[in-house]
Amino acid sequence: MDILLAKRVKALTPSTTLAITAKAKALKEEGFDVIGLGAGEPDFNTPQHIIDAAVVSMNEGQTKYTPSAGLPKLIAAIIEKFKKDQGIDYTSKEIIVTNGAKHGLYTLFQVLLDEGDEVIIPTPYWVSYPEQVKLAGGVPVYVDGLEENEFKITPEQLEKAITERTKAIIINSPSNPTGVLYTEKELFELGQVCLQKNVLIVSDEIYEKLIYGQNKHVSIAQLSPELKEQTIIINGVSKSHSMTGWRIGYAAGNKEIIEAMTNLASHSTSNPTTTAQFGAIAAYTGSDTPVEEMRKAFEERLNIVFDQLVQIPGITCVKPQGAFYFYPNARKAAELSGYETVDGFVEGLLEEAKVAVVPGSGFGTPDNIRLSYATSLNQLEEAIKRIKSFVESKMS
Repeated sequence: MDILLAKRVKALTPSTTLAITAKAKALKEEGFDVIGLGAGEPDFNTPQHIIDAAVVSMNEGQTKYTPSAGLPKLIAAIIEKFKKDQGIDYTSKEIIVTNGAKHGLYTLFQVLLDEGDEVIIPTPYWVSYPEQVKLAGGVPVYVDGLEENEFKITPEQLEKAITERTKAIIINSPSNPTGVLYTEKELFELGQVCLQKNVLIVSDEIYEKLIYGQNKHVSIAQLSPELKEQTIIINGVSKSHSMTGWRIGYAAGNKEIIEAMTNLASHSTSNPTTTAQFGAIAAYTGSDTPVEEMRKAFEERLNIVFDQLVQIPGITCVKPQGAFYFYPNARKAAELSGYETVDGFVEGLLEEAKVAVVPGSGFGTPDNIRLSYATSLNQLEEAIKRIKSFVESKMS
């Protein structure tokens, strides 16, 4: 039987992260001691009070459908979270709970984009942004976040990229894969361009709780009433509360857009998982201590391992300010190791050094690699030793 797949699906690019993870897993199953640094999730269990709340909800019979936009009690908790953290006021009609932040983004682009509409995506970018835009019939327009500018784009770059078909820009701060943050001034200046050109701002703030040093997270929506109206915030509990598998995210913004997203969700997923929503209520109404403990652990790893990472021959790196990724430039290291491409260098690391990292080609910058420090300090330090030894052995 000949199966004719839809053109939009055939155009998708497979996830680089999943591919490297699958290969590392296969080597592990063969008995090799592989250290995987590809993970995009915290290596902590979900806090116990969240698990307990979910169990209680099931035992009390809370296992039925909920409203498509989410439980009113969870929406109320999200509204309070915005008031406390960003000083922004939303109504219940401006919030939708989704099956993870990724589903929130997917649903947003489905209701927002017509065929040929353009979405500006700064590079490097999270791998799913362009694919989701393409699935909605949109066109990704890439703007280079240069390494010398900490991978951040400028207002001048943004303005130059805007056309009559531009519908939105995605801003991810802190960023996956770079871990860098936009400052309040930088966000305000980008926002002014978006207001002048009537470009919707999609602000992905999933890593907002994982900030290090003296840095602080700023949402572009909190900078003015006009920018709030121009912005759709995407967030969730996956990274902040180590709840990646629970699949609870949310979107906040213009009520007409949120209503459209809710209508679409009612015909696609019906509602987010009921039990997981009760867990998310506990996440936002319970103690923040586990969140802070996890953040401190990530910060310790960052500060210890960064200094070791930049000692590897041919490696340079912008120090992350948030999230849990290093995104070093490995072009010189690849050349010193005898590889023409960084992708080849990554394959060599896995095959010979048994260290799995993600090539930057999947994020739009082929000279870089992404290393997650969402693993134990011992594993991280051993991985850096192996990478350093690998490069030095190839040089000699």
